[in-house]
Amino acid sequence: MAEPAALEIVRVGYGHPDAMRLIEEVQAEYVARYGGPDVTPLDPLMFEPPSGSFFVGYLDFGRERRPVASGAWRAHDDVETFGTRRTAEIKRMYVATEARGRGLARTMLAHLERSAAASGAEAMILETGTAQPEAMALYESSGYTRIPSFGYYKDEPLNRCYAKPLETTSVSP
Repeated sequence: MAEPAALEIVRVGYGHPDAMRLIEEVQAEYVARYGGPDVTPLDPLMFEPPSGSFFVGYLDFGRERRPVASGAWRAHDDVETFGTRRTAEIKRMYVATEARGRGLARTMLAHLERSAAASGAEAMILETGTAQPEAMALYESSGYTRIPSFGYYKDEPLNRCYAKPLETTSVSP
């Protein structure tokens, strides 16, 4: 099998078949790690511009193009961090098992940050958990800092929340 090319990130609707496949995979990962899926109430319209976006990352393997990564953000104005409520929350960050170890999560994360900043977000926020140490390491090494817990799982002892201010002046839409 040929070595894959660079990740191509495409904005898709929340209900896109490739998005749904990757969401199913990440939910299975949550079941394995936490004993159940993420049941945070989500409306697909939260991920439609200008209040959000859902992205799928594709790699070409020879003649085959595969969806291997996902990431989304939604506007979130009820958490204040870094002096702003103009925040975007990261959701459904995931890299398929066979594509891990290539820096794809970091690539998707940077894309989410640029996209959210271009839409007016001044900070990114997110929820993760202690059963995902590699996710926590990614966020911490990407400049995210711990903030008080928020969201659907805020009272769960495994919950960890992070935030990062965004560069809004040098980002073009």
